[in-house]
This record gives sequence, structure tokens and C-alpha cells, in this order.
Amino acid sequence: MDPASSSYLSESSDPGATSRPEIVPDALRAPRGSRSGSFAERLFEFIPATFAWLTFVLMIVLSWLTPFWVAIFIILFDTYWLMKTIYLSFYLRATFTEMRRVTKIEWLAKLREEGEPRVAADLTHASATRPSWSEIHHLIILPMYNEPYELVRESFDSIAATHYPKEKMFVVLALEEAGGADAQRTGERIAKEFEGMFARLMVTTHPHGIEGEVPGKGSNEAWAGFQAKKYIVDELGIPYEHVLVSVFDVDTQVIPEYFARLTYVFLHADGDPLRAIYQPIPFLTNNIYDAPALARVVAFSMTFWQMMQQSRPERLTSFSSQTIPLKTLIDIGFWDRDIVSEDSRVFWQGYLRYHSDFRVEPLFFPISMDANVAPTFWGTMRNIYKQQRRWAWGCENIPYMLEGFRKDPSIPAAKKRYWTFNAIEGFHSWATNSLIIFALGWLPLWLGGRNFGVSLLAYNLPRITRWIITLSMIGIVSSAVLAIVLLPRRPGGEPMKFAEYFIYFIEWALMPITLIVFGAFPAVEAQTRLALGGKYRLGFWVTPKSRKEKER
Repeated sequence: MDPASSSYLSESSDPGATSRPEIVPDALRAPRGSRSGSFAERLFEFIPATFAWLTFVLMIVLSWLTPFWVAIFIILFDTYWLMKTIYLSFYLRATFTEMRRVTKIEWLAKLREEGEPRVAADLTHASATRPSWSEIHHLIILPMYNEPYELVRESFDSIAATHYPKEKMFVVLALEEAGGADAQRTGERIAKEFEGMFARLMVTTHPHGIEGEVPGKGSNEAWAGFQAKKYIVDELGIPYEHVLVSVFDVDTQVIPEYFARLTYVFLHADGDPLRAIYQPIPFLTNNIYDAPALARVVAFSMTFWQMMQQSRPERLTSFSSQTIPLKTLIDIGFWDRDIVSEDSRVFWQGYLRYHSDFRVEPLFFPISMDANVAPTFWGTMRNIYKQQRRWAWGCENIPYMLEGFRKDPSIPAAKKRYWTFNAIEGFHSWATNSLIIFALGWLPLWLGGRNFGVSLLAYNLPRITRWIITLSMIGIVSSAVLAIVLLPRRPGGEPMKFAEYFIYFIEWALMPITLIVFGAFPAVEAQTRLALGGKYRLGFWVTPKSRKEKER
């Protein structure tokens, strides 16, 4: 590595960039966007909210008109929820077992042992063989807004500590012009401190106010990715088939074998490795000991859901930090720049671009990120709600998906039905299941009238549902135990006390609250906003992140 050239501040970092439209490349000037503007797509935007609100209205009206049948439905639904909890717990356990296995392997040594590339007739590009591991380069993009230097430095420290050869790694700190002078100073400090550690360290600045863009992570990533592509492919001549692009939230930290594991999975993928997104497991544990109980339960609940999905790759879509081959990114036009949920949208961009010949490859490998923690308890609760609402805004992918299916007859009908059902059912369950189980299930007793109130079914309904829900608590207990097992070491290595373990265990009794307040409510709001459209559509909300000052 040449230390003199390993730190690079792109010309786009000029604060006056927005006044010079010529710096906006044609590839990024007019975003492809999330909406075709068709009447059909606008109708599709009503689907999630329509199903959710229709469920609530029917639960109320039918509890009044036909309380007997609603009571039967509630018992059956609670039983279904119990069976689903048990079913998903097997996937959670399978992922945990596989994750423990793969994190014990020295993946760089394994790559070196294999040496030569293997024949791969499934590739769609010109090469008849997959490249050797030493030909694989990694581009790591960390978009930031105004996060503090301490937090950014921790992420760079973790990348610098990885075992993969640094001369094969290009790292981009992607600043936002709207982040102001503090963000620029952070970029300058990082560039100076990590100079010479990678093949090249680039600091880019995404101009504010580009026409057609939604300010946020997607537009920043696209800008940074395009700048990096000009250097890596156009200047250095590295084949874009040999470049893997990992986009990480700026608080993301990786363990030493991460990029070696990623390279191994890429080279050994069953299908075309260029037709896939490579998904790690996000652990929100960087600051878990600073988080209040509710925040810890929400953080681990998200992690557990992602773990379950790793063992169901046929249903796995991209989320948050992820890796995409550079060739694929160029094919799909980088990330959409006028939407909020770019991390999940990029899967559908690839799926539609390649006429369904696209997938997500699970890595069964963890990365760590920050839990949602604000200076005050109520600030944390507010931020958790906003973060969950932003994730729930992923429902904007449903009309995009359906419009793409409508226009592409080459996608098999069976695949269209599969994804249509799973996408709509997933967001509907997010918005309604916890409310049906913990709140609306009592409606027949309240609205069913005197005749139903004195019936045997009315007498037994609360007892039956309470018994089923109690059985379902087994899943919560197993989650509590697993959460304790997955806790990282305390800063400084101080051991946990028994009383702390007990508190961390019983706090999972709060899960029904988190499922409703930080699950159903933000999901219903997001879906309703999508249906209303216009000024009610969500913009990108940056989750505030912080670090306590530390001595270096």
C-alpha cells in the first residue's frame, strides 16, 4: 500500500457543491425511484392499510353482531400464534447453532488452503471460473450524517482489525453536506488517523438538495458508490465482478474474520454469486448496557427475527448492513435515491432487474450495531418508536413489487403469488397480530351483549386464551435465555452479577408492551401514511447515536 495515496478526499466534498450542478453525474441525476406514477401502483399503496384497518373494523363489528364466531376465531388464532411461536423457535435455534459453528472457523486460513478457483458454469458473465479469493476486493461504504467522532472511530478500528489483506480493501466514509462542519471535521480526523491502512480511504460528501432525491442514506450511498466505482474500476481497472460492496451503518462493527467469511460464501454460493445479496445478522449490542429494559427487549427482538430469517433463505430479504457485488449495483443503477427504505428496496431492484433470478445469501455471521439509546428514558422511547416506524415504512416496497410483477410476464406466476402473499401477510401480521392477541381478543366479552355474556363460551374464553398465551410464554423464556447468552462482555471486562442476570431475564415480561407500542402502532401508522400519500409520506429519519467521551 502506498501511504501517500491511501487517503483520498473527493472533489465532491466542496461545501459549494450544490451550486455546481455539473458535478452531479448523469447516472445519479435522475433517480429511478420507487414509483412509476401509474394508477395501478397508487392503488397498490392502499393494500397494507386496507387489510389492517379492515381487520380492526371487522373485529369490532363482528364482536357485536356475531360474538360466538369471533370468540371461536380468537381461540383458533391464539392457537395458531402458539404453533407459530414454536415453529419459529426451531429456526432461531438452528441459526444460533450454525452461527456458533461458523464464528469458530478461521476463514482466511480456509481460503488460503483452497487456493485455486473452481469451475462455475452457472456464472452469467464471461468468465468460466470463479476468481480465486486473492482476486476479491472489498469496498466498504459507511454513510454518516452527524454522528460523533468516537462512534465512527470505533467502526473504523474494527475494520482495520480484520484479518483480510488490507491492500484488497477500499473504505469510504460517506459524509452528508447537510451534516455541517462537525461532520467534515470528523471525516478529516478519520482520514488522517487511518491513512495508509487500506488500499485507499476515501471521504466523499453527498451534496445537499439534488433534484429528485430524498435526503437520506440511500442517496448518500449511491453518491459514494459511484465515486468509488470511478476510482476502483475506471482508474485502477479492477473487474467489477471481483468487487464486493459492503454498505454499513456508521455504527457497525465487524469481527476479525468477517470479510474472509463473506468472501468464502461468495465464492461457494450454489447459484450465480453475482445474483445475490449477502446478509449478516445484525446484533444491536454495541451499547446494550446503556440501554433501558424496553430498549434491550426491542433490540434483541429485532436480532432474533433476523436470525430466524437466516434459516429461511427462501423468505430472506435484505436489511440494514449488507453486501452486494459491484456488478449488480451497476446493473440496477445503485440504490434508489428517492425512497426511505433503500436497504430492503435494493433486493427488489435486483429481483425485478433479473426477472426473479435473484436471492439473499445468509452469512450466519454477526455484526454489531448500536441499540437505540437517548440521553433520557422518554427520549429513548420516542426514538425507538420513530426507528420502528421507519422500518415499518418498508411497506412502500409492496406497491413497487406488485407494479414490477404486473409489468414483467417473464417472472413465473408461482413466484409472484409466493412473494405477494408473504409480503402482504408479513406487514399485516406486524400491524395486527399483537393487538388481536393482547387487546382485541376481549371484544366479544365487552360488545357481545347479555346473551353471549352468560354463555359457557363467554365464561371459558378468557381462561382458554390465558392458557394458550401462557404456553406461548415458553418462547419468550427461551428468548430471554438466548439474549443473556448473546450479551457481549462488559466494557472493561467486569463480570455480570446474579442480580443483573435476573433483571435481564425478567425484563422480557415487557415483550407484550413492546409488540404493541413499538410493533403494531408504528406499523399501522406507516401503512396508513402510505395509503394517504402526499404530505403524509415519511421522509428519512436519522436515528440519533452518541458515545461517551473516552480517553484514547
